[in-house]
Amino acid sequence: MEEEYPWRETFTMIRIHVFVEGQTEETFVKEVLCEHLQRKDIYLNPILVRTSSISKGGVVSYAKIKPQLNRKCLEDDSAFVTTMFDLYRLPNDFPGSSSLPSTNDPFQKAEYLEQQMSADIKHQNFLPNLLVHEFEGLLYSNPQAFLAWFDQSIVDSLQAERNLFLSPEHINEGATTAPSKRIIKCCLGYEKPLHGSLIAMDIGLDTIRQQCQHFNQWLTRLENISGSNG
Repeated sequence: MEEEYPWRETFTMIRIHVFVEGQTEETFVKEVLCEHLQRKDIYLNPILVRTSSISKGGVVSYAKIKPQLNRKCLEDDSAFVTTMFDLYRLPNDFPGSSSLPSTNDPFQKAEYLEQQMSADIKHQNFLPNLLVHEFEGLLYSNPQAFLAWFDQSIVDSLQAERNLFLSPEHINEGATTAPSKRIIKCCLGYEKPLHGSLIAMDIGLDTIRQQCQHFNQWLTRLENISGSNG
């Protein structure tokens, strides 16, 4: 069932601005998500967050990110605005970080923080989203895809790590055990801007959605947006 937004005028093309943390996520949106959603007349525009007047990338401070989200929601209110930020290592000033309920459930944690961010931004066209726990977690959807770049022994190690968890999104966010830290430890020479998006493309969106519940829910929400009054 499509989500309807009666405050919007009727139109056929739906546009969504996607704020991302880095070049890898930007490429993933352009090369994987854009093609998929265009089939539904939904057009994505990835935006790399600014950390200063001359630098881009990374959510180092929510105070620096919030004005960018607010500005885009206001200046283009005929479009939607969403985010693809890592749950891992969110800044201390992120909404809800000081009141986060004690839970080991990564989905409850992400949903709580998303709700708090939505309440803080306060725009009807804003759709908050956090990656659980980070982009590299998606790559554990099928470690065999690393075989195009790394030896079988490395792929076997990644697969063994994946098998320890209920899903890629359950791989924890410790300083040395987050998905990116595990991949870097196993895969000498791994470079996120080079390998990250290419491996994700090899895995394929269908597999990522099957393996990653929270990511799939976000993408489903985007797919089901209706720009009409119904």
